[in-house]
Amino acid sequence: MTIRSKHQRKPEWLRKKIEFSAQKQMDQLLNDVGIHTICQEAKCPNISECFAKKNATFLILGNICTRRCTYCNVSTGKPFEVNQEEIDQVTVSVQKLGLKYVVITSPARDDLGDGGALQFEKVTKNILEEVPGTKVELLVPDFQGKIESIQKVACSGAVVLGHNIETVPRLYNIRKASKYERSIEVLRQLNELSTDDIKTKTGLMVGLGETEEEMVEVFKDLRKVGCTLLSIGQYLAPSSDFEKVVEYVRPSQFERYKKIALDMGFEYVHSSPYTRSSYLAHEYIGE
Repeated sequence: MTIRSKHQRKPEWLRKKIEFSAQKQMDQLLNDVGIHTICQEAKCPNISECFAKKNATFLILGNICTRRCTYCNVSTGKPFEVNQEEIDQVTVSVQKLGLKYVVITSPARDDLGDGGALQFEKVTKNILEEVPGTKVELLVPDFQGKIESIQKVACSGAVVLGHNIETVPRLYNIRKASKYERSIEVLRQLNELSTDDIKTKTGLMVGLGETEEEMVEVFKDLRKVGCTLLSIGQYLAPSSDFEKVVEYVRPSQFERYKKIALDMGFEYVHSSPYTRSSYLAHEYIGE
């Protein structure tokens, strides 16, 4: 079912060709505007593919996180003040790229009273007002469970509201300052505070030592709180300084997870070694 990673090269199904020319062009455009993407900050393996298709997940509220998760490549430290200019900068980028489906995310900003929720709301509403016909998906941190913050993003106008669970409860020590129960509760509140036509979404990594039984229990917890969209992908360590890969999960197991999840009532599941929470995001709602 799996390939243990110790002293082994990546298996064939994880050797993805990167087209640097497409990535360079997109990097230049985004740098000119002054906007970060999570694609760049997290060293996403799909970056050249997505950039070639002019798809990107915008990173607002800076590129410095207040948490130090041991699997994530986003820089950690003391963030800068909130840049109000990025509200227009993101919108200009959306216009220049001709995007019809936009994903907005951010690092954790525990230094802010609302965790950055107001900025999510402002960016979303500005895009919807200035670029008619564009749909927005939000991938938000847990806002430390603050209901007022969750309410802001739930009513922002986004068509998909995401918050990533990332891993099974037993392995939650890799998510510093996060709690499994709180993340589940955030998804419940996002679902309950939004209108019926809004979908909630989450993402899980595998290859960290989780079992199938643990994964299925997480699926059950997600369905109990109304989550209907799910991504499952292989964890790949950004470098040797991060959490080690315990196993390389075979494509057949990803297909098995997809079938289990769909049978449990999820409406759309993207499950493959290179799946990431924002990869081909528009497909989750049939765009």
